[in-house]
Formats: sequence, C-alpha cells, structure tokens
Amino acid sequence: MTRIDQPADRISWRHGSRRSRPVGKPTHNGRVDDSVIYAARAQVLADLAARALDSPTSVTILEEACSERRWWLEQWGDGAPYIAGLIAQDVQDALADQFGRDQREGLWPVCPRCENGPVHALHVDPDLGGPDPTWVCEESGEPVAALGHLADA
Repeated sequence: MTRIDQPADRISWRHGSRRSRPVGKPTHNGRVDDSVIYAARAQVLADLAARALDSPTSVTILEEACSERRWWLEQWGDGAPYIAGLIAQDVQDALADQFGRDQREGLWPVCPRCENGPVHALHVDPDLGGPDPTWVCEESGEPVAALGHLADA
C-alpha cells in the first residue's frame, strides 16, 4: 500500500511488524548514527550470552528490537542515551512473550544473587532505559550489573 499524497519512491508501508509504519528517508531528524544501535546490540548480546541465551531465537528477537528502535531513533534523535536500555527491555518482554514468565528463558535475565527465594528476573533501571542502564533485582531493588556486564555479576 502506498500513500497517495507521497511519491511511491519516497515512502512505503511496512507490514508484519508490531505496527505498520512508514519506512523510507526520515523527513525530520536526518540520518541515524548506526553506532548507537550497534553498541546497544553488543551490550544486550553480551548479556544474553552471559546467561547462555544467545540462541538463534534470542538473536532474532534482538535484531527485531534493534530494527524497531532504529525507527524510534529516527523520530527522536535525542533518544540515543535511552536506546540500549530500551532494546534490553524489548528483548526481555519478547522473551517473556515467547517462553512465558513461568519458564527460565522467559525470565531473562534471572537474578544471580537471590538464591533463597522465588526465581525472578532483573529489570532495567531507569525505567525509560537510560542513560546508563543497570540491571536491578526485582526483589531487593539492588543493582546487579551495568547493561552489557552480566558476565561480571
């Protein structure tokens, strides 16, 4: 489907993702610095690998999240400090949707510190994903590791 008020080579509609959205050259914020997306991808992939969840399914979920957030960054150029944490949250939510919150894979990343209690996930703090996103225990509220550094926790 193309929009009548735009030339077909300027804008098209992408279907099949969570929402239909125009793709093409951004008209208001210019070019996105892809290094922001690549750095965020590397941080989240490191944390997936730290918990042995760097499977093809998880990496596909990560790639989809990066693609969605790239579009978001095109719309809000000042959002770069938030991208890594938002991508981590997107992957966390997608894994929970895929595997269920009652499965260990759906609770990525599982808290490594609380051994005597229910199995639970960490969450990204601050809630908007940045700046300087940190994994925090849902039970104690204590910081566990900076995003990208779960292998050290």
